Amino acid sequence: MDKKEARERIEKLKKEINYHRYLYHVLDAPDISDAVFDSLKNELEELEYKFPDLVTPDSPTQRVGGEPLKEFEKIRHLTPMLSFNDAFSEQEMLEWEKRYLDFLSNKLSPLTKRYYCELKIDGLAIELIYRNDLFGVGATRGDGKIGEDVTQNLKTVKAIPLRILGQELTVKNLRTAKLNEIADKLERDFPKEIIVRGEVFLNKKDFKKLNAEQEKQGLKAYANPRNLAAGAIRQLDPKVTSSRNLDFFAYALVTDLGQTTHEQEHLILKALGFKTNPHNQPAENLTGVFEFHKKTQALREKLPYEIDGIVVILNSEEDFRKAGIIGKAPRSAIAYKFSPREATTKLLNIQVQVGRTGALTPVAIMEPVGIGGITVSRATLHNFDEIQRLGVKINDTVVVSRAGDVIPQITKVITELRSGKEKEFHMPKLCPMCNSPVAKDKDGVIYRCTNKNCFARTRESLDHFVSKAAFDIPGVGPKIIDRLLEENLIHDASDLFELKEGDLAALERFGEKSAQNIIKSIQARKKIELRRFIYGLGVLHVGEETAILLAQKISNYRPVISNISGFIKAMQGIDLNELQKIPDIGPKVSESIYNWFHNEKNVEFLKRLGKTGIELIMEAIKEGKQKLKGLTFILTGGLNALSREDAKEKIRELGGKFSSSVSKEIDYVVTGTEPGSKYEKAKKMGLKIISEEEFIKMIE
Repeated sequence: MDKKEARERIEKLKKEINYHRYLYHVLDAPDISDAVFDSLKNELEELEYKFPDLVTPDSPTQRVGGEPLKEFEKIRHLTPMLSFNDAFSEQEMLEWEKRYLDFLSNKLSPLTKRYYCELKIDGLAIELIYRNDLFGVGATRGDGKIGEDVTQNLKTVKAIPLRILGQELTVKNLRTAKLNEIADKLERDFPKEIIVRGEVFLNKKDFKKLNAEQEKQGLKAYANPRNLAAGAIRQLDPKVTSSRNLDFFAYALVTDLGQTTHEQEHLILKALGFKTNPHNQPAENLTGVFEFHKKTQALREKLPYEIDGIVVILNSEEDFRKAGIIGKAPRSAIAYKFSPREATTKLLNIQVQVGRTGALTPVAIMEPVGIGGITVSRATLHNFDEIQRLGVKINDTVVVSRAGDVIPQITKVITELRSGKEKEFHMPKLCPMCNSPVAKDKDGVIYRCTNKNCFARTRESLDHFVSKAAFDIPGVGPKIIDRLLEENLIHDASDLFELKEGDLAALERFGEKSAQNIIKSIQARKKIELRRFIYGLGVLHVGEETAILLAQKISNYRPVISNISGFIKAMQGIDLNELQKIPDIGPKVSESIYNWFHNEKNVEFLKRLGKTGIELIMEAIKEGKQKLKGLTFILTGGLNALSREDAKEKIRELGGKFSSSVSKEIDYVVTGTEPGSKYEKAKKMGLKIISEEEFIKMIE
C-alpha cells in the first residue's frame, strides 16, 4: 500500500471508528461488537505506525484514555460439580425462564431479587476443601462426580487462601455485611469442614507475557488463556504451575452455613477470606439480567481476564434445590453467552473448490487475522446465495466470526470502507477443474459440476475411497492418486485393483520396491468389512455411522453375502420406505441412498469392483459384550495407547456409537494430548469429558 492509498484508508477508518464511538458512548446503541470495533482501531494504529506523518490530532488513536507427582489421585465430590446449558439470545433466556417456572408450577420464594448474575470466567472449575480452617484438598471438576487431586498445584495459586480467616474474623465480617443470623449461627458452631468452588484462570497480561517468552525461544504460542490455565493445574510438577502466576475467584459455597440466597453465598465467601468477583450482582428479573449482560459485554475487553458470557442463577437456595437437575446441568441456572468472537479483515480473493459430489464451494481468502486465539486466513462462504445475501465483493473489508470455535465465517461487509476497487464475484459457468458445464441443484442453492467423470470429483472420491475409515490402503495417498490419474492409469477406484507392478515401476521416480509395496498394499484390501466398503463408496450424506447402520441392516435382514453381486441385489431389494425405518436415517439420507444404488453408472462401477475379486466381510455384533450400548463418543487430541481408528472400532464393537461432531447427544468426550476446538466446545456445552486412561478402563 502506497502513501496515497494509506491516507484514503486512514480517513475512512477514522470516520467509521468515530461513528461507532458515537453510537456506543453517546446513543448507547452499538451496532457492532467490541471485537469488531477493536479490530478497526487496530488496523488504524498499524497504518499510522507505518505512516507516522499521517497521524492527526483528531485520530481515535490519539485519545487519552513442591516435588513433581507421578500421577493424580481421584477425588469424589460431595455433590456433583454441574455444568451449565447455554443461551445466546434474550428469546432463549425467556424460554429458559418459562421452562423452570412450569416445572416449579410458578411457586417461587417471595424474593425481590430473583436472579444472581456472575461473570463467566474462561478458566478451570475447581473445588477446595478446608478442614479446621486449613486448606486440605483441591480437585478439578473431572466428570462432575470424580475429579483429580491437584492440591499441591493449587497451593501455588496466591489468590487461594491456605487458611481461611477463622471463626472470630469471619463472624465479625458477617456482621459488617449485615448477615447477623448467619453470624450468630457460626458464633455458636463454626464448621470443621468447609467446601468451596471457584474458577482458576490466567490474566490476559500474563498470557501475553508467556506467549512472548514462547516466541523468543522459537516455540509455538499457546492458543488461549483457558487452555494454558487448565494445563498448568494438571501439571505433575507444582513448580511449573507456580511459574504461571494463576489467579482465582470463588463462586460457590457447598457447605450449608445458613445461607438462603446465592448472593449470601458470595458475601459469606468474602467474609471467610476468599476473593470474589466484584462485578457479580443480583437482578430483580430478566430485564435486569439483560441489562447486566449488555453492561458486562461492554466491559469485556477492559477486563484483565477472559470471559465468554455471564451465569444466571436463581437467587433463592430453596428454589434452586427444588428445580433440580436436567441432564448434566441445573434447571435453575444457565450460561448466557456473548455474541461470537469477531474481527475485521480484507477479503483478498474468492476461490472455488470442487468436492467429491461435484459441489462447488466458494472459499474466502483473507488477510490473516486473529480470532479467539487462532489465526484465520480462509473462511467458507457456503454457496453463491450466501455471497449475494452478504453483498460481499473481492477486496471488501469484512467481519469474520467464530461462533463456538466452529469454522470461521464472514458475517458482515463494511461497505462504508469501500474504495471503489472492489470486484463482483461471479460463480463460474464451467467447472474450474474439468471445464464442464456447471448447473444448480433442484433446490436452487448448490452449484455442481455436471461431469460425473470430473477430475476433481474423481480425485476427491479416490482420496475418500482409500482413506483410513474406508479401504485404508497405506501408501496410496493424494500424491500417488494424482500421479496415477495424470498417467491415465486409473479412472475410478476399480482400476486400483487392476494395477500391476510393471505399471508403476516404469514411471519416473517409482522404483521396483516401491511399486511392489503399493501393489501389495492394494491387493491386501480385497477382503474388506462391509461397513468400510459402503462408506468408501462416497454416497452423498452417508458417513461412517450411517454405513454401519446399512451394513447391520443387510446382515440382519438379508441372506449373508460375501460378494459385490449379492450386495447390489441386497441394496436394490430395500425400498425407500424400508430405508426410512432404519433408526437415525431420515428421508433426505434415505433418498440419497436409494437413488445411488439405482443409478445405472453407479451399479456399473460396483460391478467393475466385483470383477476385481473384492470379498465383503459381514461383521456380526456379539450379544453380551455391548457394555457401551446406547452411548455416543467423540475423540479429540492424540491418543497414546491405541490409534484413533482402533478406538472407534472398540467403541462400535462394544455397541457404542462414534461421532465426528460435537452435539448435546454426546455422552463422552475422550481427550488425548493437545485436544482441539472440539474439546473447548464440549467444555462449554457441559459434556462429560474423560481422559484416554479413563476411556481404556471403560473398554477393558
